[in-house]
Amino acid sequence: MPRATSPKGITPLTSITCKALLFDMDGVLIDSTPAVARVWRNWAIEHGFEPESTIRMAHGRPSIATLRDLLPNADHEALNREIERREIEDIEGVVALPGSRELLSDLPENRWALVTSATRPLAEARLGAAGLPIPKFFLTSNDIVKGKPDPEPYIKGAALLGLSATNCVVVEDVPAGIRSGKGAGARVIAFTTTFPERELLSAGADWILPNCSAIRMNDISDGLALSLQLLSNQIVRQ
Repeated sequence: MPRATSPKGITPLTSITCKALLFDMDGVLIDSTPAVARVWRNWAIEHGFEPESTIRMAHGRPSIATLRDLLPNADHEALNREIERREIEDIEGVVALPGSRELLSDLPENRWALVTSATRPLAEARLGAAGLPIPKFFLTSNDIVKGKPDPEPYIKGAALLGLSATNCVVVEDVPAGIRSGKGAGARVIAFTTTFPERELLSAGADWILPNCSAIRMNDISDGLALSLQLLSNQIVRQ
């Protein structure tokens, strides 16, 4: 794949086309990091785990997957219901990330889907707190067997739109989600809202942006034509 670098200090701009966008939720459309951290930090302390590594493990994955890893012999369904209850109750500070409301309003409803590791009740609670719309096409952890980094979520998310993931661009913020999108055959935009750029690139991200405000809609007549304002000095994958 040919690559080009931008001169130092100049932020590169690149144009891409796709049939649709598949968005993760937390860290992509909304900022729920403080709420997620509070819930998992308290849970980790209660169960004797190191809080910060537990929080890091929980980002971007279904909660039940983290619980299975940490407590293989526990009642995972019961623990997961407790985590969900706490997360639904704690929506303080959950807000829309820059550009997300504007980008979603520019997109035709049949050209995007939400693909989140949250449960449906939790996702609806956070979208409501952030003032974002409930999407027409909406896949949560309730709809899958294998969560991110498995490709199943993005394969099924694209199928909701009647598309193959290879025709879509995934928008993510964590390595597990990037690997899920790439495994499904999609190209991936990654935001630096949760993890540093080097970890996003290592996971296979095609483009690194700060947030939704760096995505511009150019045309929607035949799929989507987008301009991406990349981070300064980033390698551009054409």
